[in-house]
Amino acid sequence: MDQTVSNPMLVPFDKPLLICFSHLRWDFVYQRPQHLMTRAAADYAVVFFEEPVFEPVQTALLRRKAVAPGLEVVTPIVPQHQCGTDVERAIAVLLEQLVAGIEHDQLVTWYYTPMALKITEALQEDVCVYDCMDELSAFKNAPPELERLEEQLFGKADVVFTGGMSLYESKRSRHPSVHAFPSSIDAAHFHQARRPQADPADQRSIVHPRVGFFGVIDERLDIDLVAKTAAAMPEVQFVSIGPVVKIDAATLPVGSNIHWLGAKRYAELPRYLAGWDVGWMPFALNEATRYISPTKTPEFLAGGLPVVSTAIVDVVQTYGHRGLVKIADAGSMPAALSIALRQGRGPMAKVDTFLSGMSWDTTWSAMHDLLKPAKVLRHPGFRSLVDHV
Repeated sequence: MDQTVSNPMLVPFDKPLLICFSHLRWDFVYQRPQHLMTRAAADYAVVFFEEPVFEPVQTALLRRKAVAPGLEVVTPIVPQHQCGTDVERAIAVLLEQLVAGIEHDQLVTWYYTPMALKITEALQEDVCVYDCMDELSAFKNAPPELERLEEQLFGKADVVFTGGMSLYESKRSRHPSVHAFPSSIDAAHFHQARRPQADPADQRSIVHPRVGFFGVIDERLDIDLVAKTAAAMPEVQFVSIGPVVKIDAATLPVGSNIHWLGAKRYAELPRYLAGWDVGWMPFALNEATRYISPTKTPEFLAGGLPVVSTAIVDVVQTYGHRGLVKIADAGSMPAALSIALRQGRGPMAKVDTFLSGMSWDTTWSAMHDLLKPAKVLRHPGFRSLVDHV
């Protein structure tokens, strides 16, 4: 169901309202925001509010699409000629009208990006959440005011979640109620990759052995490492799936054993993983990766693949030290991959025992519990919360 309207809501809601402000689009890559907001829809009427899209329209409006029961994606559509504060004012008015048009007695605002503070000043929420899934200020093309707005968000938020332990250590001193919720797993979905199945059409002609990567392809991926490793292992096929963003696709290495298959739907991932022999995470070690906790780590493992990664701090501490993921640098990567290929898909008891304590259902339940005012730490300078959520 897809409509372009400014009000009212597509469907009536009889739950508390949760508005999620995200820098990631719902249909981009299915990851933390989608997992959590889909589950939040059991407890709240969820509006996933995206960043604006500029189109040849006369006035700003909201495009809305129901994507699951109780969950709607809302995208501001802004005239192409508008810019700067005019855009922010127009979206702020639309947002205020949207909230006013939804019958609710409680409002939770959930921020993935501090940049959304530019449009939310008029909102009177009962609980404010900052789910800090990445260190956005370290990413390529980060807005210059991002750090200043994040500081404001720390002052506004009642509770802060972090997407990994490194982020938790970085943020814990900036707010009195910070809680670490590292990347989790939909194990049943990725367990599908453990059974033999037909290859997707664009992977069928690629011979084995195959080393695979999936995820966003941007400045966090060490493309030089990909090129050098592929050159050192000409008998191995290197398959990557995912959208290319913020970097020029023309800079991606080319070779007879390098395959860039483009973006795929979340539902398709297990079929691709089922046809790989080893999963690898050739991340660069830079500012953009210092605090990442890659969701694909447990997803690879749930899919039954041996995994080799560069020394991302959260991967080393959570998985490397437990012997669940092999850690290698540029010099040792070919040798580490060769060992993983020889060992193949082995017994999964150790992996499954570790993953059994992880699920997005459990993560959401723990987060939801912390939204209740009795669990939120009140402190001087923060506004009072309502008596219940």
